Amino acid sequence: MSLRDRLKKPGAGPGGPLPGLPPNMPAQDTPTSSNYPNLNGNQASSAPAQPVVQVQPVANRETNHNVQPKKGDRFEEVKTKVHTMLVENLNISPTDEIGKDEVTIAAHQFLEKLLNSEKIPMGTSERNILVQELVEEVVGLGPLEPLLRDPIISEIMVNGPKNVYIERNGKIQKTNVVFKDNAHLMHIIERIVSAVGRRVDEKTPMVDARLKDGSRFNAIIPPLALDGASISIRKFKADAGTLEKLLGWGSMTPAMSKTLEAAVRCHLNIIISGGTGSGKTTMLNSLSALIAPDERIITIEDSAELQLKQEHVVRLETRPPNIEGEGQITARQLLINSLRMRPDRIVVGECRGPETLEMLQAMNTGHDGSLTTLHSNTPRDAISRIVTMCMMNDNPLPEKTIRQQIASAVNLIVQVSRLMDGQRKTTSIAEITGMEGDIVTMQEIFKFEQYGLDDNGRVIGKHVATGVRPRFAEICKAKGIDLPSDIFDKDESGPSTPPPPIPKL
Repeated sequence: MSLRDRLKKPGAGPGGPLPGLPPNMPAQDTPTSSNYPNLNGNQASSAPAQPVVQVQPVANRETNHNVQPKKGDRFEEVKTKVHTMLVENLNISPTDEIGKDEVTIAAHQFLEKLLNSEKIPMGTSERNILVQELVEEVVGLGPLEPLLRDPIISEIMVNGPKNVYIERNGKIQKTNVVFKDNAHLMHIIERIVSAVGRRVDEKTPMVDARLKDGSRFNAIIPPLALDGASISIRKFKADAGTLEKLLGWGSMTPAMSKTLEAAVRCHLNIIISGGTGSGKTTMLNSLSALIAPDERIITIEDSAELQLKQEHVVRLETRPPNIEGEGQITARQLLINSLRMRPDRIVVGECRGPETLEMLQAMNTGHDGSLTTLHSNTPRDAISRIVTMCMMNDNPLPEKTIRQQIASAVNLIVQVSRLMDGQRKTTSIAEITGMEGDIVTMQEIFKFEQYGLDDNGRVIGKHVATGVRPRFAEICKAKGIDLPSDIFDKDESGPSTPPPPIPKL
């Protein structure tokens, strides 16, 4: 739908009142109105058409979100009035797709009319800032837009309308970004969740969703959130998703990368373990990218985040209950159904409940090469977590039987961690070798050794091979996959040179 079609009043054409504006605000009284295209699609005849003033690109703007642009005393008052004009004259629903250029034109015209009518002085740069904020309110996510565009920011945390925090380089910082009030914050939340078919209100005060770029979104609102609605956004890295990127970031070594690539190509079942924000999904994306394009892949997630590049991918997403408490579809149900869909690979975004047992069953019944993640601090703890989650079923199996299933199904556990200084590292690659009594046995192939901190608080350490040659190396050889044996030679050279300090922002 065009902007012209969204207006409640069609307008009177060139020289007449601006569409949607009161009759006492004629367009010809504004000297600068000829600089902007008329909403009727015609150019004002008093002067040649000029390009609309463009807002400053984010790449050239200040990225320190504690420094706010200079604004006049009546900035917020003018912004509120112009925003009211836009809302009253444009018929925009939360799920509508409308171009930013159209809203920018309308915002400029409404602003010029208001400034001329009330004789309010405002400089060009301040007008551009105001128009940009209005466009972000109407078609974007309001005050969050600059934070979402900043590539350095990895996470955004909103604790009520007046407290917005970001994570940058692994460290949490408070910003000066604020919302007008809790109603303003709730409006942004409703816009996000409605776009993906979710809902949030007093009956369902918690919601998971995803943004258009794949970023993970979680919101919890009053009465559960006592100090106003709370938002957590974990931004999706557009440049993530390959082992080459992880190598470039220093998350692993080339030897570790070769080992993981061989494991995926050999159809080993791999579990990625780590804490919150440690990079589990990034690692899962990276390993999934190694799957051959001629294989049928089925992904199962609570909120779709995986960005697989292969063509033959079936993406499944769980569904929460409706307002009557019915219609919920769990990860376990999707996993059971996926076994009937002729998958070559099953990729589960995260195992966090009874679906873990179904995942083990799938790994043990011919669906080799399956991948998933779970929350755990070490590979050994990951085994205990799997046992615990398998026992969440209505009819749990004996613990020893579950451990036997794990020893038979899982081949490799990849541990990822966020270090004290914010770096994400692959801290361990361990191979499960079998059972000894009631204990699942494993051997560590690679690990990250930390030696201390430098003067800048950066972690000093290095990845080392333990000297253990994995058992699946023979499988690789049988399948014609090259996995040099010298990459597993034990490294005893000691600490490496500390990394350069992070520049202060």
